[in-house]
Amino acid sequence: MTAKGNKRTRSTGGGGLGPQPPASLNKARPQQGIPNYVANRMARRVVIATGIPSVLGMTSFVASYLLVSKGILDIPPGVTLVTSGGFFLLGLVGLSYGVLSASWEPGAGSLLGMEQIGVNISRLRSSIKRPPAAS
Repeated sequence: MTAKGNKRTRSTGGGGLGPQPPASLNKARPQQGIPNYVANRMARRVVIATGIPSVLGMTSFVASYLLVSKGILDIPPGVTLVTSGGFFLLGLVGLSYGVLSASWEPGAGSLLGMEQIGVNISRLRSSIKRPPAAS
């Protein structure tokens, strides 16, 4: 292979992924993603609603071990398993809650976002029923 051939394959840009469309074409398409302020709001809610129960689930193992090993309480292993499993299940529910309770409006909405859950579920259902847009 000649040096010209190598030079030509490297000059396509984009890490060798082929020619990139002009920037003017990218601006013409409407963006259909989640706005940054909504994504940040969802992330904060997910971290809180999932993080706290997950930490409590791990803490229940450690606390149970310490209480049993020090002879303070005799906790059956099943109780430890159900307790930690309940916290982890609550964290899984918190994941959905964090995403569905976030307001899509520029304003932050309420602290818990309970009024947004119904609105966001109806938006989710309508997006599933709607046929995909033609390219």
